[in-house]
Amino acid sequence: MPFVRIELRKGRTAEQRRAISDAVHAAMVETINVPPLDKFQVVTEHEAGDFVYDASYLDIQRTDGLVMIQITLNVGRTVEARQALYKGLADKLENLGVRRQDLLVNLVETQKENWSFGNGIAQYAPKP
Repeated sequence: MPFVRIELRKGRTAEQRRAISDAVHAAMVETINVPPLDKFQVVTEHEAGDFVYDASYLDIQRTDGLVMIQITLNVGRTVEARQALYKGLADKLENLGVRRQDLLVNLVETQKENWSFGNGIAQYAPKP
């Protein structure tokens, strides 16, 4: 169950934001075995002064078209799966006009018992 935060600078249309959201989810389904109906995302737009990044960190030239994606997910993906996810995200977003250099991805891993999908219970917690 990933929880995805997509951070953008203001200026994209609702259709563009939806396409980015859909592309992120498709990449996760295709590369890290996320179930197709397991889509929980927050897409947030920021004013220029609230969207801060280094334009050349690690010699990667970024623009205001930067898309920052943070994915909180269960522990256990291999390095190869993570690399496939990063490439899948870059490929799909590039098809939407997002430069590969304008993609920053951060994975945050957590234990399964740290999730509650509703009803005040941890559905993935180990059963006694």
